[in-house]
Amino acid sequence: MFALTVIASPNPGSFCHAMAQVAHSVLAQRGYEQRVHDLYAEGFNPVQPTGELQNTASADPLVEQHCAELAQADLVLVFHPNWWGQPPAILKGWIDRVFRLDTAYGYPPGVPPEGEPVGLLKARQALVFNTSNTPPAREQAVFGDPLEALWKRCVFPLCGVNNVVRRMVGPMSGSTAEQRDAWLAEVRRLVAQANT
Repeated sequence: MFALTVIASPNPGSFCHAMAQVAHSVLAQRGYEQRVHDLYAEGFNPVQPTGELQNTASADPLVEQHCAELAQADLVLVFHPNWWGQPPAILKGWIDRVFRLDTAYGYPPGVPPEGEPVGLLKARQALVFNTSNTPPAREQAVFGDPLEALWKRCVFPLCGVNNVVRRMVGPMSGSTAEQRDAWLAEVRRLVAQANT
């Protein structure tokens, strides 16, 4: 089994990185082959230079590597902070460039781009972990939890991954060591139970 992990936090000491490390350890114990990408450390270029329909190949070898690994993955894990109800721009650019036509989704013969695409990804599950400083009740009541819609209704299902587990932990500001330990334990549990 092959797992692809993507981290989009500029601080290598962040809780996103801590959660990703726990997930990596659990997957290693489960015998997964893994690729872990820290988008900031890699200097991933998030700027998509073409339109959506022309985005089927890239001269950037790192983009091609990510596309190949996404297509191969049995399990996809994403770790990022909640910034303004969105992922950091580098992660949005990763989606734009890597979840591309003929890699992550396609159109059946005779179906135009305004038609309904089909998902092409092999992965049967995605795990998404976010950090936030907004209390969960306020995130839902005031903002409608836009990250929930992004990951569970827009990105992964369109590409054929219908089993999406997402957790937002926080508020990080002022969190105690006990709270952080509990959040890491939940990451450990969810990754251990990942159904691919």
